[in-house]
Amino acid sequence: SFPKQDLSLPNGTPVDTSSPASSSSLLNRLQLDDDLDGETRDLFVTVDDPKKHVCTMETYITYRVTTKTTRAEFDLPEYSVRRRYQDFDWLRNKLEESQPTHLIPPLPEKFVVKGVVDRFSEEFVETRRKALDKFLKRITDHPVLSFNEHFNVFLTAKDLNAYKKQGMALLSKMGESVKYVTGGYKLRSRPLEFAAIGEYLDTFSLKLGTIDRIAQRIIKEQLEYLVELREYGPVYSTWGGLEVELSEPLEGVSACIGNCCTALEELSEDMTEDFLPVLREYILYSESMKNVLKKRDQVQAEYEAKLEAVALKKEDRPKVPTDVEKCQDRVECFNADLKADMERWQNNKRQDFRQLLMGMADKNIQYYEKCLTAWESIIPLLQDKPETK
Repeated sequence: SFPKQDLSLPNGTPVDTSSPASSSSLLNRLQLDDDLDGETRDLFVTVDDPKKHVCTMETYITYRVTTKTTRAEFDLPEYSVRRRYQDFDWLRNKLEESQPTHLIPPLPEKFVVKGVVDRFSEEFVETRRKALDKFLKRITDHPVLSFNEHFNVFLTAKDLNAYKKQGMALLSKMGESVKYVTGGYKLRSRPLEFAAIGEYLDTFSLKLGTIDRIAQRIIKEQLEYLVELREYGPVYSTWGGLEVELSEPLEGVSACIGNCCTALEELSEDMTEDFLPVLREYILYSESMKNVLKKRDQVQAEYEAKLEAVALKKEDRPKVPTDVEKCQDRVECFNADLKADMERWQNNKRQDFRQLLMGMADKNIQYYEKCLTAWESIIPLLQDKPETK
């Protein structure tokens, strides 16, 4: 059976909840631990500096992609190019085409629901920039994808459109063989370990989908509550204008509710900008993995069909086995690549979710501490007895 993932903290890690700073420093320590292997890397890529371009035909955003490397495949140690979303999309399609046995990281969805999100708003552009940065970092960390020629072109070419027009027919034989496998072959049954992966992915994406839906509802309710709080706080202030003797404590309550408003706003922002995108990425990630599994099944089905054909045509034995062997090699290659990528994905997932859930705990602690401080600060005001004249 497929191993259950351990999302717990290492035993013995002291979690001091007495102040928000303590949980934040825990998160920093965690990030340092995760980055220890950075010293062995020879390729670093970042996405930053989004710029809006307004043309007669369209308006779009480009991002700066900066590469630093010591790899021999690159002519220079450093590159800086500008790319738009559709260039990232081109890269992902090319990787999927030329490396069919590997799990290609997902891109953030292209389409945003009109009227819900303004795709030129600062928040949306920043969320997308983070996702594009993560997409390239995931490719950079991969021992096979990071050496792909299309990836090299994406990072270095001044004019990517010229390459797109050429079509760069760099499909490997493996790519072609998988691409042109007809759907006519029917797989009898997946090997147990791949069946377990398939079942795991189905359950995993279902659970994440539920969390995503509920988290969105919670954020919606928080924002509705914020609207009420913003109306509620100032009423105490205007009431204080009528009650001279009570004006100070009433102003205090008004300010306190204002502080709670700010704290809730920060919590909702964090859930929208940091929590939801990670859930979405992993929902898309599991879809990508399911697609690789389907391709693996096709190759195995083709192999089984060829074995049957050989068994039926015993007289053709000298010619056929080479074709069958090639097909068997493809199945073995697919199985090995898929298992290695699944293991890498599980490791990333453990790290990402540990960080995500600790960040979530951290933000909630900060939110409740800010509200607690606000309410505690007005108690002395409310206890003061007005001087009798």
